[in-house]
Amino acid sequence: MSRSRTVFSCSACGGESPKWVGQCPDCAAWNTLTEVLAMSPSKTTTRFSGFAGSGNAGVVQRLQEIEAHDVLRQKTGIAEFDRVLGGGLVAGSVVLIGGDPGIGKSTLLLQTLVGMAAQDNALYITGEESPQQVSLRAHRLGLPTSDLKMLAETRIENILTVAQKEKPQVMVIDSIQTVYTDLIQSAPGAVAQVRESAAQLVRYAKQTGTSLFLVGHVTKEGALAGPRVLEHMVDAVLYFEGDSGSRYRLIRAIKNRFGAVNELGVFAMTDKGLKEVANPSAIFLSHHEEEVPGSVIMVTLEGRRPLLVEVQALVDETHLGNPRRVTTGLEHNRLAMLLAVLHRHGGIATYDQDVFANVVGGVRVTETGIDLAVVLALVSSLRNRNLPQDMVVFGEIGLAGEIRPVPNGIERLQEAAKHGFKQALIPKGNAPRKAVAGIEVMTASTLAEALAATS
Repeated sequence: MSRSRTVFSCSACGGESPKWVGQCPDCAAWNTLTEVLAMSPSKTTTRFSGFAGSGNAGVVQRLQEIEAHDVLRQKTGIAEFDRVLGGGLVAGSVVLIGGDPGIGKSTLLLQTLVGMAAQDNALYITGEESPQQVSLRAHRLGLPTSDLKMLAETRIENILTVAQKEKPQVMVIDSIQTVYTDLIQSAPGAVAQVRESAAQLVRYAKQTGTSLFLVGHVTKEGALAGPRVLEHMVDAVLYFEGDSGSRYRLIRAIKNRFGAVNELGVFAMTDKGLKEVANPSAIFLSHHEEEVPGSVIMVTLEGRRPLLVEVQALVDETHLGNPRRVTTGLEHNRLAMLLAVLHRHGGIATYDQDVFANVVGGVRVTETGIDLAVVLALVSSLRNRNLPQDMVVFGEIGLAGEIRPVPNGIERLQEAAKHGFKQALIPKGNAPRKAVAGIEVMTASTLAEALAATS
């Protein structure tokens, strides 16, 4: 069997070179050439034959003529996992799961497939571990092993041959960086290998209706390894967050064609595997015995779920020429902007102070509704003045010092009231039309009003 010809394509301009060089000869960009399959003239003619009339062109339809069927979802047996997936698995969907080494990717998928194998034909393909290692993990976690099928293989052609024979409804590839195809001569894990192997797997999943999980490695910067096109090819991208040394694991949906983006699933790592956390808000609160300065409770929205998280800040005098600005769980640039707004519109300067901001529990808050909580925590720490323990806040702060409303204000207030909070400081635009039982609502339209309400 002859190998297909490969060329090196520039990821910046698309130019091609017959061999690898450090600098692209067309656009002069450095280190952008990656190995790809060269399209033969016959394949090119077939691909574009619709323009010449020699092939069968697709049928043009009006959008209203296409029937929209409800997507049938298959439950995984893990409610938190189903939430992140958008309600369950969709037939023919391809899900890419990434995260740091040892954080629980293989454990979660093994638990999922063992549970689904009792009713569906499931196939677990491992390229990193031996079947004995996977079996030992299953026995250590106390999982039933009688129904799940295992295959240790890295050659993509062999994997597809076995899959066509077994016809699984659910299949796992652990991991995509270990598989390779004979069409490309580069080593497994190379950009071209990952892209071509994933393309063949996605094509198989769409043609057969098999639900496919792909485990992906991450780089030292924390991003998913491999070409960026890998994330575009799949239907959903899930990412494990949190420290591998911590007990809790967070799974966030970065992309989902069948559900909400930024949906969050919360798990606890135990000696029996990953267990669902029924009340996630409880793990993000410190429950101080007494009021402490620099601590504020806010209500964030992760997908469709409101969560209570604790924002902590520490402002201390610096002895360095450049004060430090350290953040954990929120954007560093956002903190710098909020400090500038606090100085300009609140009259509080921190140019001679070290500022540390942290979101408790390892969760990362990306929405702007955390702005008001961060500013109040900073002021509370700077002035060494406690804020009420039974108060929650949320709101976005603009550069003009205004406090802007955030989505789903009523749901946030109801979540706070359910956990026993009695006060809430929110944007004026989020003021409820009807009183929320059990909680007193205070509103503010500017930063000055919010500082005055908490002084």
